[in-house]
Amino acid sequence: MTTDKARGGGAGKAIASPWVMRTYAGHSSAAESNALFRRNLAKGQTGLSVAFDLPTQTGYDADHPLAKGEVGKVGVPVAHLGDVRALFDQIPLAQMNTSMTINATAMWLLALYQVAAQEQGALPDELTGTTQNDIVKEYLSRGTYAFPPDASLRLSTDLIAYTISNVPKWNPINICSYHLQEAGATPVQELAFALSTAIAVLDRVRDGGQVPPERFGDVVQRISFFVNAGVRFIEETCKMRAFVRLWDEICVNRYGVTDAKARRLRYGVQVNSLGLTEAQPENNVQRIVLEMLGVTLSKNARARAVQLPAWNEALGLPRPWDQQWSLRMQQVLAYESDLLEYEDIFDGSHVIEAKVNELVAGAQEEIDRVQAMGGAVVAVESGYLKQALVASHAERRQRIESGEQIVVGVNKFENTDPSPLTADLDTAIQTADPQAEAAALKSLEEWRATRDGKAVEDALTTLREAAKGTENLMQATLKCVRAGATTGEWAGVLREVFGEYRAPTGVSGSVGVSGGGEAIAAVREKVSATSEELGGRLRFLVGKPGLDGHSNGAEQVAVRARDVGFEVIYQGIRLTPEQIVAAAVAEDVHCVGLSILSGSHMELVPQVVKGLREAGLEDIPVVVGGIVPDADARALKAAGVAAVYTPKDYDLTGMMSSVVDVIRRANSL
Repeated sequence: MTTDKARGGGAGKAIASPWVMRTYAGHSSAAESNALFRRNLAKGQTGLSVAFDLPTQTGYDADHPLAKGEVGKVGVPVAHLGDVRALFDQIPLAQMNTSMTINATAMWLLALYQVAAQEQGALPDELTGTTQNDIVKEYLSRGTYAFPPDASLRLSTDLIAYTISNVPKWNPINICSYHLQEAGATPVQELAFALSTAIAVLDRVRDGGQVPPERFGDVVQRISFFVNAGVRFIEETCKMRAFVRLWDEICVNRYGVTDAKARRLRYGVQVNSLGLTEAQPENNVQRIVLEMLGVTLSKNARARAVQLPAWNEALGLPRPWDQQWSLRMQQVLAYESDLLEYEDIFDGSHVIEAKVNELVAGAQEEIDRVQAMGGAVVAVESGYLKQALVASHAERRQRIESGEQIVVGVNKFENTDPSPLTADLDTAIQTADPQAEAAALKSLEEWRATRDGKAVEDALTTLREAAKGTENLMQATLKCVRAGATTGEWAGVLREVFGEYRAPTGVSGSVGVSGGGEAIAAVREKVSATSEELGGRLRFLVGKPGLDGHSNGAEQVAVRARDVGFEVIYQGIRLTPEQIVAAAVAEDVHCVGLSILSGSHMELVPQVVKGLREAGLEDIPVVVGGIVPDADARALKAAGVAAVYTPKDYDLTGMMSSVVDVIRRANSL
């Protein structure tokens, strides 16, 4: 607690300490990211939140074919211990609270972090922070899974069991409802699916025998959550109060935890990115502030750590100044307002209590449904959870397209004066370092050349044998780190033993727009007429090249394309350009649509266009969707892309009409 002198509050009034303030950061290289971390800490940030690039998240080295174009794009590349040493250079890890957004390779990254910290002189029991390590939501939303669900859950629970005994201040798992909301979850679904995941993990730890029953309360106490907060901040406040109540009931009734402190809902938050707009992006500032209020206003359900997106994230990669602006929003709320001087301002509100009761009841009903199926993992494998999210997202998009749900600057109040913030779009965002991939490849080559190859092979053999059995995999992983193995080598061994997995897409179920209205009917007629002219139903291939697992947009495009009468070919995420071309040939498609949100469009799209030409399919048009800056869109069109769609093209029905026009032009109709 601090005194009012530091804050300017009323005389003698006790003031609560603020939450941990973070920005989600990492790009290009370990050295560049380290410099960014140290600048942000100097500006008053109180914790680190590390963004890793997609190869690191999915367990590939920079020289793997799937990594091409993805290195250093959405985060920092980490291939080995040397990268982690550079990433945290001059940052004392014994004193730092570090959150790592890492799931499939969470065990590997914590092992790297622990060894690097020990080299600094830190003891394992001094380390504080969080590994996200929530693999279930990866099958539902972010798509950075590497192994099948059961093997992935083993890695998650092995990490939890290890930290309880060896890194006791660490949060070994961060159950993430954030990404569920980004994938379209309603507040009830966000509560229910996240808590169902927590139940699946805790049941596995409880029944696995690695943690003595008398220490199970320690496991519960180290579980944290990572949530989302949308712009409907009253509803979000109630959602968080419902979260607190439901979690407390689960801890008491299912796990018998009697210590109230151990049952406390400990959560961090990144507020909603799904609602950020490319149109009039300055409006995102007030959206972010309102979303922050949803997780800070209620003291009894207040976030323990907050990180905010930047106003221009719908345009591209935020610059350091944009991240600073988001940090300052938190600091103004914490240090200038009187929020922290009061107890919970919602206690006793019958309006709030009624909404909380409604959310609790709805979430409990959904939790019971998932448990009756056999739990969260079974509900993932059956496709139930994914299909439910795709359906909710489709309903949300339809509300926006119809005008029922107002988005200022997008479907209402669209007239605007030119914004000085976006007068020069090419400098309004940070451009990824084009040399990052080459530098990572050189670093990887040098690392492999200077390490003890036999020690690496011995360590990987130990890992392989451990994976075939039932022992905890953390000790074998630490041996791999110290021997100098790489991210791709560690994950490659586990892929050999566990196999790979392709999650359900959620697109094939009964989702989308029923009836559809006049606009959809008109496009259906257009599709039907064009199909008749070409002598067969129009076939649209939706492809996601590279490692970008953010499939929400691709799924919604696939659903709407099917709604208007296309035959849709959608195989999910993580395809090479060669696989997409092969599918276009095999399915005899009329158009290829590529969805990329990782910034790798300039590398991957031309490969698909070139592959189609080499296959003799130069007459099949290619369209692209994603966060594509104007300059890149112009370059793609010059390279043969027929159309580029960005977040401002929110009208999916209109997009489908445009795709039909593209097909007609390509066929000289």
